[in-house]
Amino acid sequence: MQDCLFCKIVRGEIPCSKVYEDDEILAFRDIHPQRPVHVLVVPKKHMTSLASVAPEDTAVLGRILQKAGEIARAEGSVEGFRLIINSGRIGGQEVDHLHAHIVGGPNPVGPMLQH
Repeated sequence: MQDCLFCKIVRGEIPCSKVYEDDEILAFRDIHPQRPVHVLVVPKKHMTSLASVAPEDTAVLGRILQKAGEIARAEGSVEGFRLIINSGRIGGQEVDHLHAHIVGGPNPVGPMLQH
């Protein structure tokens, strides 16, 4: 996707504060962090949302989950973290490229959902 913000970041057209990269995923600090630790993890392949992934995407989704703890600890969230994947408008997804938020820090994250 040529106009996708995260695809442009993956291609290096937009700079980011990279914390991890391999052949399948890129992790970078959120530009508007909501917690002391707030890192986005995106697949390098464009996927619109979790609601639209295909069976062949299973490995990269597993890679995101597998690397989340390592990234969180490396960023200073050693006692735990929350991994959030919003999907679609109702789910609060703001960029139409699947991404996971790693959020944490020295204090508890708080309740999962607010009414």
